[in-house]
Amino acid sequence: MTIEDPAIMPEAFFTVDGDSYLPSPLTRGPWGAAMGGQNVGGLLAWGIEQSGVEPAFQPARFTVDLLRPALPEPVQIRTSVQREGRRIKLVDGALVQNGNTVARASALFLRRGEHPDGAVWSAPLAMPPLPVTSDGFPADMPFLIWGYGATAAGSPGIAAGEWEQSHSQKFAWARIFRPMVHGYPLTPFVRLAFAGDITSSLTHWGTGGLRYINADYTVTASRLPDGEYLGLAAQSHYGTAGVATGAATLFDRHGPIGTSSALALAQPAEAFRPTHT
Repeated sequence: MTIEDPAIMPEAFFTVDGDSYLPSPLTRGPWGAAMGGQNVGGLLAWGIEQSGVEPAFQPARFTVDLLRPALPEPVQIRTSVQREGRRIKLVDGALVQNGNTVARASALFLRRGEHPDGAVWSAPLAMPPLPVTSDGFPADMPFLIWGYGATAAGSPGIAAGEWEQSHSQKFAWARIFRPMVHGYPLTPFVRLAFAGDITSSLTHWGTGGLRYINADYTVTASRLPDGEYLGLAAQSHYGTAGVATGAATLFDRHGPIGTSSALALAQPAEAFRPTHT
């Protein structure tokens, strides 16, 4: 992959330091000082992509297990190929910090080929229109979530107003403004991995706020997303005894491309501290 001129690129979520990656303040998540799950998953996707995958292979499934808090300290990436065949490749990745695995990922790649004829049923679903503009936001904003739920126009930010004021289906368009690793451009696969973590907030946010922290998330995709925006349309939330599962449909500007899901555990309401609005 060609490395862009670091001097002209915006601040990244991580910088390279030997065999380690240094998190910037942009990686801080909403549950305290630990990194946000989207940054953990994004870095793992970046590492897996850097390990070498033929362009003919579609990243069809990406799962992240968030095993323990990833602190704002140097991390290392370890990747290994678990299966490699003519039509399938399975790559595992681990994020290691202070000798402990804080997160792991599994990426399944499938070889693209001739598409079969015929029609297959799928539930009709449409996203709200893309935000008209993302101009005028703070220069240090790492990413944008434009949420919908209470209003047709939606609103920018963590979308608490949109998602708390109405007990209705929720939507979000997300755009990343920063490279994942300094000196390397964002790729569609990393955008997909980053946005997948939003599934938990989208599907588990209720009238009492966000009361769940996700333990994992999975995205599946029939093709790579096109464009800077990724959309998520909530499909379900089921919760019992402090354990919840949520699912969403993934979109790009052309239409649906796949699905996402997130498992989560209940948290005290006061534990959620959004760092970007």
